[in-house]
Amino acid sequence: MTESILIIDDHEDILKFLSTVLRHNYKVFTALDGEAALSILNAELVDLIISDIMMPGIDGFELCRVIKSNVEYCHIPVVLLTSNNSHQAHIEGLESGADLYIQKPFSPVLLKAQIASLLKNRLKIKEHFASSPFEDVRVMAHSKTDEAFLKKLDEYIRKNLKDPDLNIDELADHMNMSRPTLYRKIKSLSSLSPKELIDVTRLKKAVRLMAQNEFSQYEIAKMVGYGSQSLFNKNFQRYFKMAPLEYLNSLDKSSKPED
Repeated sequence: MTESILIIDDHEDILKFLSTVLRHNYKVFTALDGEAALSILNAELVDLIISDIMMPGIDGFELCRVIKSNVEYCHIPVVLLTSNNSHQAHIEGLESGADLYIQKPFSPVLLKAQIASLLKNRLKIKEHFASSPFEDVRVMAHSKTDEAFLKKLDEYIRKNLKDPDLNIDELADHMNMSRPTLYRKIKSLSSLSPKELIDVTRLKKAVRLMAQNEFSQYEIAKMVGYGSQSLFNKNFQRYFKMAPLEYLNSLDKSSKPED
């Protein structure tokens, strides 16, 4: 999946320049001001934001604060660009929640490298969560707001694991979000669809039940909401890269993490 970047600057020539630099590697959205940027965030899946600081209306600092205080997109990394190289401006950029603060003029090569590094680190965290049987969902949180969101989401999924029909509409109602907004949030945080996140949560619970060595594979599949043993086996193999029985045989039952 091609990652997407939202660029915000009130100068069209800067937007064109940055779009040209990045469009070969990323899907690019552009906005001339903060209001237009927020409209895009409410409609599109955005993986990273690049914003100028000096803009009419909502400036870059304020826009960053708005983004980082909104549960719907506080997880998105923000790169601030500025020609102001004072220490105070740098401090304000960091205090607003910016993930990177880059001074103009900048090297396009360096900018691309820094963006790639930010996105790569986020991707590593997502992959680690999905493929690690005992990793907690909150490892993907990038703020206290994200942590609270993920905790609430995870608790609801775990409470309803036995329900094979648990779906995104129920999750959206519980999280007080629209279905599209919840989908974008979960997808951005985890690279998983809501259905895939439910599956991963089911399987992580299954692994903990395996570690107890008290139930058959059939019983465990039922306990975590799988009506089909073959589907349970297929999904287990997909995420953890081995069959359930193979994992069970390799499990060190002397070191079982707490649930």
